Amino acid sequence: MTTRRREPTSAPDGVGASAQRPDGEAKVRGAFEYSSDLWREGMLWGATLRSPHPHALIRRLDTTAALAVQGVHAVLTHEDVPGSKTYGMKVSDQPVLADGVVRHQGEPVAVVAAEDPETARRALSLVEVEYEVLEPLTDPEEAVTTGSVVRHVKIRHGDLAAARERAEVVVAGDYEVGMQDQAFLGPESGMAVPDGDGGVDLYVSSQWLHEDQRQVASSLGLPKGKVRLTMSGVGGAFGGREDLSFHIHACMLALRTGRPVKMSYNREESFFGHVHRHPAQMRIEHGATRDGRIVYMTARLVLDGGAYTSTSQVVIANACYFAAGAYEVPHAQIDGYAVFTNNPPCGAMRGFGAVQSCYAVESNMDRLARELGMDPLRLRVRNAMSPGTILPTGQEVDGPAPVAELLERLAAMPMPDDPGHHRDPRSWPGGLGNVTRGESLRRGVGYAVGVKAIGYSGGVEDYCTARVTVTIRDGRPHAEVYCAASECGQGVVTVQAQVVRTELGVEDVEVRNADTLIGDSGSSSASRQTWMTAGAVQGACRALAARVPDFALLSEGEQVSETFEYHHRPTRRIDVETGQGDAHIAFAFAAHRAVVEVDTELGLVRVLELATTEDVGKAINPRAVEGQIEGGSAQGLGLALMEEVQVTGGVVRNPSFTDYLIPTILDMPPVRIELLELPHPDSPYGLNGVGEPPTLSSTPAIVNALRDATGLDLPRVPVRPDTLAGLEEVTGS
Repeated sequence: MTTRRREPTSAPDGVGASAQRPDGEAKVRGAFEYSSDLWREGMLWGATLRSPHPHALIRRLDTTAALAVQGVHAVLTHEDVPGSKTYGMKVSDQPVLADGVVRHQGEPVAVVAAEDPETARRALSLVEVEYEVLEPLTDPEEAVTTGSVVRHVKIRHGDLAAARERAEVVVAGDYEVGMQDQAFLGPESGMAVPDGDGGVDLYVSSQWLHEDQRQVASSLGLPKGKVRLTMSGVGGAFGGREDLSFHIHACMLALRTGRPVKMSYNREESFFGHVHRHPAQMRIEHGATRDGRIVYMTARLVLDGGAYTSTSQVVIANACYFAAGAYEVPHAQIDGYAVFTNNPPCGAMRGFGAVQSCYAVESNMDRLARELGMDPLRLRVRNAMSPGTILPTGQEVDGPAPVAELLERLAAMPMPDDPGHHRDPRSWPGGLGNVTRGESLRRGVGYAVGVKAIGYSGGVEDYCTARVTVTIRDGRPHAEVYCAASECGQGVVTVQAQVVRTELGVEDVEVRNADTLIGDSGSSSASRQTWMTAGAVQGACRALAARVPDFALLSEGEQVSETFEYHHRPTRRIDVETGQGDAHIAFAFAAHRAVVEVDTELGLVRVLELATTEDVGKAINPRAVEGQIEGGSAQGLGLALMEEVQVTGGVVRNPSFTDYLIPTILDMPPVRIELLELPHPDSPYGLNGVGEPPTLSSTPAIVNALRDATGLDLPRVPVRPDTLAGLEEVTGS
């Protein structure tokens, strides 16, 4: 028998097919088990006491009365933390439980384990805490002035002084982004189970099991091998599950009581239990020639990181890296500050800093177009980044950069119909509220384009591990994939099976649940997980195929396995004084066109259509890619028009889905999607990250359309109805 190396195939449901999600049917039927569904015989319920104050000293803390409640098994404070009293992804500065001071509203002070949730809550009410309330620092600019700075990022590129002399037109604007919540539907929940030998198993929904394991083990004072994490069903993430929430608390309670402990936040507690998108205050200046060539730009960005570091250092860096937008900018000066305040902690959220700077720079591009008397789309095309562009960080774009093509494709798309005022009232601003008859409608069109790095940047060692095993069952090969990649809804489980089918031609593929017994796969963030996981699974498959070119050579029950650790090309840290350096492995681009109607009397907005183009490299699963683009566009619409965690004096005013508004199916317009597939030279199958770019450009496209409709400046998102209402009286039109 002659054998040969198995070549990648065009197998059904392989790479490039819209393969069905293995969890899809169960989720639709309500049968999928999320972390909130976990149950164990004999388990206790955990609950958390949180500070009502943004900033205060704890003068007295007495748990005696709480411990006396029948059914209460443990009440723990900072004194009971066995290991490191603090934790954090980048900097370990966040207390496991408050130690003498609270720095934001909702900071955990004590935790309780009881026989049922009601008893746990009653015990919390009996914990006596005496606070000395302090004046909170809530103004980010004051934080800059007083030196309460997490990180100052400086980027210096070209000769700014000379460029200012050459600029014929200069425009500048101040822009602001409110605090957005990830608004995932599944609140924080999970279960810790003691193993009887001093260790603990934690079942949790997470974006990065191994990073969680590191932090939990440190605070428990245990070696990592004694703390095992297993992925439970994730009800959405979008960055909000990168940081720990109840993880250490549940494990402490389980180890103290010797029984399984489940913790599950309600919606209000969830608002205090995870980080949010950084609010931002930004000033952008563009200098250009009369024919619309950008000569220089400057940016000053201030991001409010709240009480603790989380990922603010990296978020502000990302915001600064792309503050010049998807354009050729020969001279740039960018300063970014992430600051500490007593506002809620902020960290990772889809777009990771680039959302804030994209809104600012795209708003200022429309301002520049008005000053020049140019069409906003033509201005963007004229200055579009392309392969070979040198970024403000000094790095050359060495992969696809089809910015002009994305914009031109948008321009070529037909506009939505304009049936006039006699159409179905449900399509008017206000919808079924029936508050308008269409008398004061103005239509506007807006464009925006975004760019973001894919994967970890700045010299971070990034890798992903996967093991693929093939066993002969009933004469046929059965493949199993082991990888710790977090399935947050983006479809990475489906991708793993697609890669195996393509590389090995095996139809029967099972993707095992993620846990920390396999090697690290990094975080489901930075639009990196499909790239990295596909690389790891592909590598394991090809190693298997090299060992066993034909599975027909194997006997019944025989098993072969290979493990592969995938690394992307190296990156370098940027210089702290100039911001120069080859910090990124790849870039992704998306563009949006928004068509809106505004009721200028009532200030109501209807987005009639979002059209979007995106370069995805290779659509591993086209249906899933479209889902990511639609979802990202929805979150961008939310930021543009309604989503904001409202904070006054450090106190959150709207911690509920009654008062924190997110887009519903009635708010979302049709989304017209056109994909480009320009293979990236360094990635498996030429794919590129797709999850975050749509969130960048959707928000400014909608607001630019509102500006086009109203002529208003609209320097802040979300744009509120009272900003738009009464426009006709103001303008006299």
